Amino acid sequence: PEPAMAETDPKTVQDLTAVVQTLLQQMQDKFQTMSDQIIGRNILFLNELDDMSCRIDDLEKNIADLMTQAGVEELEGENKTPAPNK
Repeated sequence: PEPAMAETDPKTVQDLTAVVQTLLQQMQDKFQTMSDQIIGRNILFLNELDDMSCRIDDLEKNIADLMTQAGVEELEGENKTPAPNK
């Protein structure tokens, strides 16, 4: 019985090894694909954040400019004639 088992053992181990290697390769491929997708999404997300940040900066600048203009006009209005309450 032992020699027969010895003959079948390596074949079984080889088969098992092949199956495990195939599974590991598939898992690695899937993991790589997921990694690439996550990195891709993160890059897109970071680009959108950067774009949003620039828009917010522009908006803040525009608001500051408007406030400055409003302040100047308000001062001019106060100096000339009081603005009507309505």
